[in-house]
Amino acid sequence: MCWAAVVVLLNTVIISGNVKTEESATGKIDSVGDSLIESELRLKVKLGGRVLSIREIQGDSLNSPFAGQVIVTRGVVTGAVRRGFFIQTPNKIWDGVGSDAIFVYSPDLKAVVGTEVEVTGECINYLKDDDAKPITQIHLESLNTIDIKSGGIEAIELRADKVDLPNGELASYLNSLEGMMVSIPPGSTFIAPSNKFGDYVVALEKQFNEEGVVTTEHNGVIVESSNPLRWFPGFRVTHYRYSQRLNVGSKLRSRIAGPLNYRVESYQIAVSHDFDVEPCVIDIKKSSIKPSNGALTVMTLNCFNLDPHLESAKHVTNPRQDVDDDWGEGRFHSLAHAVASQSNLPDIVALQEIQDNDGAELTEVTDASQTYELLIKTIEQLSGKKYQWIDVKPVLGEDGGQPGGNIRNGYLYNPDRVTLLDKSIKILGKNEACFESSRKPLVTAFVEKYSQKQLTVINVHLASKRHQSSIFSPVNPGVDGKLDVRSQQAAVIQRETSALDKLGMDYYVTGDFNDGENSQPLKALLGDESANLVFTLTEHERYDYNHRGKLQVLMHGIVSKSMLEQGRAEYEIIHGNELIGVEPNVNSDKPSDHAYVIAKLHL
Repeated sequence: MCWAAVVVLLNTVIISGNVKTEESATGKIDSVGDSLIESELRLKVKLGGRVLSIREIQGDSLNSPFAGQVIVTRGVVTGAVRRGFFIQTPNKIWDGVGSDAIFVYSPDLKAVVGTEVEVTGECINYLKDDDAKPITQIHLESLNTIDIKSGGIEAIELRADKVDLPNGELASYLNSLEGMMVSIPPGSTFIAPSNKFGDYVVALEKQFNEEGVVTTEHNGVIVESSNPLRWFPGFRVTHYRYSQRLNVGSKLRSRIAGPLNYRVESYQIAVSHDFDVEPCVIDIKKSSIKPSNGALTVMTLNCFNLDPHLESAKHVTNPRQDVDDDWGEGRFHSLAHAVASQSNLPDIVALQEIQDNDGAELTEVTDASQTYELLIKTIEQLSGKKYQWIDVKPVLGEDGGQPGGNIRNGYLYNPDRVTLLDKSIKILGKNEACFESSRKPLVTAFVEKYSQKQLTVINVHLASKRHQSSIFSPVNPGVDGKLDVRSQQAAVIQRETSALDKLGMDYYVTGDFNDGENSQPLKALLGDESANLVFTLTEHERYDYNHRGKLQVLMHGIVSKSMLEQGRAEYEIIHGNELIGVEPNVNSDKPSDHAYVIAKLHL
């Protein structure tokens, strides 16, 4: 059997090539198959040259001047994560310019926290992609323990006056602290719910109370239009035994400390200890809007890649991300409860992120009938009401989203209350470049049975923001690569609403717009004839999504200006999903990452 060897020589550990493991009277001995590599590594440890300080290695900029060289340095181990550990120079005053800590890439060997070590390895300026921020690392080749009980490192507290710097200055400040021990003081407020990975985001006490910050009923923070990518301090626990489930508005009652890690294009503290919290209880809300004669109620429901199938790891792109069991985890039941109870059995449900019958498996399947029928059956079990469904199947692999899922928009509708006009069903943007590899809007007209009046609903899911660069990127920081695409998509939709408005027909555009109420795409979609019902809410209520602690509205309700001016439109956001946390490392029945939106349109 072969793997990367760990060879122990006195206090020195050498990472080597092909080995086989044998038993001896004193325990395991690693017999090295590649003696040349072993000899070279021993020589490097023995002769190694000058021991560089970590500060020298980090330099004064994003890139290390020693990249590509095999170097030797020393430091105290301050924390460990899945792919390595951090070391920091002890008993040294930080100069405020460059870091005194560094990440040691070592997937196969974890050093003991608190020990002082000497490491040898190649210095790397790691880039996730061409536009990413480089991360200076040492790829470990050997490790020598100098002192098993070391100290002399005091965490630097993250203060509001520093983390509220303009984004460019903040990037420089945090880069100068990369890998170093930092802390978050007690009194901070959790502004993102716990997720399954053990991630947390807080607003410092001064940040939370500063002038101009809009907060919500549950002490969340509304995204700032002047700085929508604002960074808030966050941390990830290195082991789930340190994690806990918590909601937005919970208070941190003990200090958090750990090395400042850079991952998923942001800075985050790696925490290896328990923490105390004053929890915040958030009740599940119910809409006040109910169906009635002469009007139609429309619920908007992002189903978060819903499918009825437990994928086979052999048939998906990424088994760690693409295998799930939405039925077994209870998500169908949670979504059905949202329709039947929280939203009072709306006349129409506009669904986004519906996947085909075999989910993320890479097959020829595009039909999603089983997904719809299982959701409809679960709603019927809870309420006695049986909905019907409609969609237009996407062409295999042409609408983006999770590979294999063939994501699409669709509708459920209550046949006791509405009639579907079959001839009205169409897809927008099929031949538009802006909708290539993107979800297409689904247009459908419904007739309310009592009044026999018609409402055209356009269900949208615009291009994702995943291509937006980080504010910490040295290349085009914060630039949204899909902004123009979403604006072009909005223009296609606006042409449709303009045509309906000229005919004097009522319409409602809803779904996941992936942009805020003041964004360029939303302005393009409104044109001269439409209004956004989001603006009928107070600014404290304008949110349905939580991105790294910043509450924002991505779902909207677009109607004609005449409908709004005549008082024929009601609008609510049913908060909960974006505020309520889940138990880390436990499968969750959380139905969606968005709140639910419901409108009542009087015809």
